[in-house]
Amino acid sequence: MNTDPIADYLTRVRNAIKANHRVVEIPASNLKKEITKVLFEKGYIANYKFEDNGPQGSIKVALKYHPITKISAIRSIARISKPGLRKYAGMDTMPRVLNGLGIAILSTSKGVMTDKEARAQNVGGEVLCYVY
Repeated sequence: MNTDPIADYLTRVRNAIKANHRVVEIPASNLKKEITKVLFEKGYIANYKFEDNGPQGSIKVALKYHPITKISAIRSIARISKPGLRKYAGMDTMPRVLNGLGIAILSTSKGVMTDKEARAQNVGGEVLCYVY
């Protein structure tokens, strides 16, 4: 039993990038699927596929690299809100990652979204991770 599945998700992606893997397979959950969709929409991953094998299913994430320099699109991916210490951000205290160049993924009452989308919809929530 994993105590922090989101940290496990981020660590699997981080390790796959360091090992220059093209695809990483991660056990699925609804929150992980939503985080994957946000990463795809913002251009940090090349593609993804949800597979329903077994009771839980899995997510196959195709990582994105620069064609010439082979540098990953994800430079850093870090967990912010942990099970031992939750981090919440209101509309006025919304974090800016790398002065707006990166994204913060939030879990809000209107679903999982980036910090910019949350500001536009005037909602706050739990800050899950920073990606740049």
